[in-house]
Amino acid sequence: MEGSGGEKKESMSYRYWVREATHDAAPLPLPKKISPSDPHLIGTNGNPPAPSLGSAWNSAGTWEEKCLNKWASDRIKELITSIGPMEFASGCFAEIFEVTNCTGDAFLVTVRNKKRVGYTYELKLKIKGEWTINEEKKKVKGHLDIPEFSFGELDELEMVVKLSEEKDIQHRDKHKICQDLKRFLQPVREKLLQFEQELKDR
Repeated sequence: MEGSGGEKKESMSYRYWVREATHDAAPLPLPKKISPSDPHLIGTNGNPPAPSLGSAWNSAGTWEEKCLNKWASDRIKELITSIGPMEFASGCFAEIFEVTNCTGDAFLVTVRNKKRVGYTYELKLKIKGEWTINEEKKKVKGHLDIPEFSFGELDELEMVVKLSEEKDIQHRDKHKICQDLKRFLQPVREKLLQFEQELKDR
């Protein structure tokens, strides 16, 4: 009997101690906003660590790739169509009035907290103009094909001129028109260099 009573008393004392301990326990820690001046965020040189170039989830900046296709395509079209009309000899002129094909990819990669960009594109540009042939003004249409080009390769940019079928324009006159239209290569290259720099600055 005594043994049974002793065990009951000990059990009651233990439960009482648990209730008391729970009641007196320290409250759970509350979330705290981190300040840039927090000593845990200060680097060894006394300055805050350099911010990561990646997304918030990639604070170490180990590897992250972002697709920039929409921005790149829209920006290339905007830059190319901003090229003004070009004048040639004898009052001839032409202009790029539409980008009918702008196909490719552009991306930004963060590797070990270092940024790298790249792209590959090809273009087809609609042109129209007017030339004087045998003292008669002729309207000309066609397009400029720009084969695939990539980041850092704009010095090697190529352009192929294709005219619409114009039965009343002789072959030698078409050749002269094509030579004139190839002068668009330089302003197109300048616009793509601007695009490349904007891509690097993102």
